[in-house]
Amino acid sequence: MISVERAAEVLLQGGLVALPTETVYGLGANALNPVAVARIFAAKERPFFDPLIVHLADIDWWPRVASEFPPAARRLAERFWPGPLTLILPKVDGVPDLVTSGLPSVAVRVPDHPLTRQVLRLANVPVAAPSANPFGRLSPTTAEHVRQQLGDRVDAILDGGPCRVGVESTILRVEGDQVTQLRPGGIPLEEIESLVGPVEHGAGQLSEKPAAPGMLASHYAPRTPLVVVREIPTVLPWRRTGLLVLSVDKMPPGFAAVEVLSGTGDLVVAAANFFQALHRLDAAGLDGIVAVRFPDQGLGRALNDRLQRAAFRETEVE
Repeated sequence: MISVERAAEVLLQGGLVALPTETVYGLGANALNPVAVARIFAAKERPFFDPLIVHLADIDWWPRVASEFPPAARRLAERFWPGPLTLILPKVDGVPDLVTSGLPSVAVRVPDHPLTRQVLRLANVPVAAPSANPFGRLSPTTAEHVRQQLGDRVDAILDGGPCRVGVESTILRVEGDQVTQLRPGGIPLEEIESLVGPVEHGAGQLSEKPAAPGMLASHYAPRTPLVVVREIPTVLPWRRTGLLVLSVDKMPPGFAAVEVLSGTGDLVVAAANFFQALHRLDAAGLDGIVAVRFPDQGLGRALNDRLQRAAFRETEVE
């Protein structure tokens, strides 16, 4: 494993470093260096119209990238940073347009992983870091996922162990007192609304011209075809069918591979296991994967969002 000191050096030299966070591993570059940022898009084969999240070491770094920090945004940051919350704020001129895909706003968060925050402090620059995977594919929650998917496209990998939360950050746009959720994620909506009151929902969350990272209609997808269902089917749609399910009372017959995310139905545990389970199913030589929708509450909303984008469409399988 490389050291945090070496990771900081690579960033300052314009290189790409895979960094652990509490959500997923990010492919990091100096956010103020447009050439380094361009290397992110090249390594991921990511379209330039999809903006990036900028990571800060501490809340007091916000003036480096944002021109305003509304009171509602400050309340949210003081409560949830470091953590899986991304805020959309007006950007300063020093943030390259490539980072924001030409938008006047920038996506910002403080990650909750001690190694990555050490790297940020040592490098002393904000770091743009989308998930460290080829564009549209499954997000990496271990260093090995990064090695398998990106290989030598990344200059260095900082191994910080498995990601604790395992699902990407919640994204909120804050305009004055108005808070709008653009992407559900690692902080449940209920916790956000308990702090700032009712939250609007961004129109057109499944989008081909996103207003924030991770909002494209097709995203987070395994190579194996995946369908989303309301309940475990009795007739399997493929000869070798895999199953992704929150919990089961009795193991269903006929499936070639089954991933149960939580024996007790715990959505926090399920989120932490979600992408690792999809990686295993994707590597199992299946003809297709059936994924059962999660309860539409708490982290279940974020997990259903990821399933919907992985499948791009919902298919009812009887």
